[in-house]
Amino acid sequence: MIYITRKEHFNAAHRLYRSDYSDARNLEVFGKCSNPNWHGHNYELFVTVKGNVDPETGFLINLKTLSSIINTFVLDRLDHKNINLEVDFMSGRLASTENLAIAIWEQLESPVREAGAALHSVKLYETERNFVEYFGN
Repeated sequence: MIYITRKEHFNAAHRLYRSDYSDARNLEVFGKCSNPNWHGHNYELFVTVKGNVDPETGFLINLKTLSSIINTFVLDRLDHKNINLEVDFMSGRLASTENLAIAIWEQLESPVREAGAALHSVKLYETERNFVEYFGN
């Protein structure tokens, strides 16, 4: 078993808030991140897949293929978007980095499998000091 990681990046805006909370409660729970005028991040995304090396190609997966999957199923739908308003796979979810990482996993798991690998982890940096890593259920 071998693991390989592709790093990508995207920019997106979001707001942490619950519509069932008052503005005061949202501010108390989410702080400045509940700003009604949104805020943005320069996200870094690390997608790690695992499997066996194909003896014919020497690859687990062609990294161009992995990049294409990430772009098609995630980045084209997230980059320079408002996560709360424009990203269909985040509809009905609080736009936290944790929930975003889970949603990205859900978008990638099947196409990565169809390309002959298994998704191992999604690591998402919101800032240089804050990141989450998700390994599936």
